[in-house]
Amino acid sequence: MKQKQYESVVIINATLEDDKVESVIKKIQDTLTNGGAEITDVEKWGRKRLAYPIKKQKTGYYVVIRFISDPAFIAKLDRFYRLEEEIYRSLTVILDKEALAYLAKKKSEAEKESEPVEVTVQNEKAEEQKTEEAVPEKPEAVEETAVDTETTENVEEKSEE
Repeated sequence: MKQKQYESVVIINATLEDDKVESVIKKIQDTLTNGGAEITDVEKWGRKRLAYPIKKQKTGYYVVIRFISDPAFIAKLDRFYRLEEEIYRSLTVILDKEALAYLAKKKSEAEKESEPVEVTVQNEKAEEQKTEEAVPEKPEAVEETAVDTETTENVEEKSEE
């Protein structure tokens, strides 16, 4: 069968400790890999407020998993989600061409932002000029403080009258 790309959103019990949440995520990943799926991306959104209470809980831990798999495996994955007690809800959808294009664009933008910016200095004189412009001269700073003290003296004189 032809493999397709899927995205599975899972809401996990948010009252669990972080290491227990990680073990549930690891169990999901193991189920996927044991079923012949290739995991392409895992996004952990963290604890979020639910739109409506689920099992009397107002918050849930959201995880988005993207993977490539046979369509026959999805029924087994849904059964695993339903049997796992710590998983409140799940939704698995097929990613179409537009969704894949959007994800590729989003990934390339994230890579551009994470690239280090290289700064080259042409000569030392240009660098010295930049630092001199950035540092204010001392006499100006002294004049500003003198103005501030005059204002406070005027305020004190007015309060005494």
